Amino acid sequence: MSFDLASRLASRRAEDLYRLRPLLDSPQGPEVVVDGQRLLAFCSNDYLGLASHPEVIRALREGAERWGVGGGASHLVIGHSAPHHQLEEALAAFTRRPRALLFSTGYMANLAVVTALIGRGDTVLQDRLNHASLLDAGLLSGARFSRYLHNDTASLAARLDKAEGDTLVISDGVFSMEGDLADLPGLSAAARARGAWLMVDDAHGFGVLGAGGGGCVEHFALGLEEVPVLVGTLGKAFGTAGAFVAGSEELIETLIQFARPYIYTTSQPPAVACATLKSLQLLRDEGWRRQHLRNLIVRFRRGAQELGLTLMDSPTPIQPLLVGDSGRAMRLSARLRERGLLVGAIRPPTVPAGTARLRITLTAAHDEAQVDRLLDGLALAWRELGDD
Repeated sequence: MSFDLASRLASRRAEDLYRLRPLLDSPQGPEVVVDGQRLLAFCSNDYLGLASHPEVIRALREGAERWGVGGGASHLVIGHSAPHHQLEEALAAFTRRPRALLFSTGYMANLAVVTALIGRGDTVLQDRLNHASLLDAGLLSGARFSRYLHNDTASLAARLDKAEGDTLVISDGVFSMEGDLADLPGLSAAARARGAWLMVDDAHGFGVLGAGGGGCVEHFALGLEEVPVLVGTLGKAFGTAGAFVAGSEELIETLIQFARPYIYTTSQPPAVACATLKSLQLLRDEGWRRQHLRNLIVRFRRGAQELGLTLMDSPTPIQPLLVGDSGRAMRLSARLRERGLLVGAIRPPTVPAGTARLRITLTAAHDEAQVDRLLDGLALAWRELGDD
């Protein structure tokens, strides 16, 4: 008996679902070099343009000179350096929560929280469109797992009525492939009415939403009681790498004691924490980045509407253009690339069957002329493909 890997790969190619890794040969930014071609990119999650900011780069360099390159060990052995601790304190203050805990990746943070909080005999309820890391965490927890209809509090309430044991409700703050916001006030009210906790992964909300960049919880003016578990990633608007969980003293201590992905993982390089401390400062102090980004979003959506393009309902930098057929989405992406525009085609299984799309992302590093160039390219590509 052997694994028929060749057939699996051939099937994925035939269904227009085969994935390729673009080779980036330049720093992150609006203009990049990918596979040897200079392109104007609209597919990065570097929402505030901080990944290549000179002050962040300087902080990373100075951090490496002071603290070395590797973390050396897990946080519980000898890998918890002063920059890690300073960043946790800064993130706790930023989120207005008692404590925060650093993780190496967002995927690991979600696995850690869910598997530490619930297990067999408990219940986990998730939005159908949650990120894969959240869904995987729910399955691995061993708890009774159910998915409610997207952003539907009535659907959630019906499942909460059947919940057993400790119950954890989990939602993205901003849905990464749709760009829409979770109804956090509604989800929180439904969860609290039935004694459940709400966990929010706000990977795509931090830095972008809220007057101070505090994400969905700041946008909706929610606190620790409404959202007891708050997760964020540092590789998007923060422009660096890693993730964090913010919450109560008891939550963070529970994760330190019981979260296996935290206990048994080497800490991130302390120099990355130094860089993130600087990017957090820029994120908070330079509100013009958020305002410029909001202006670009309005400009793009208005232009797309004038062209008759079907955008999904998103007030965020994630602006998905619904296409439907995977092959057509790939052809549209290829036509745009011929015109020097890099836009990713998102297909199943990342999104539901029949909902392939171009996932357009805007950043504060883009300017109005670049957004207009994207609109011109979309208009031509759409016209050229017609009804094929």
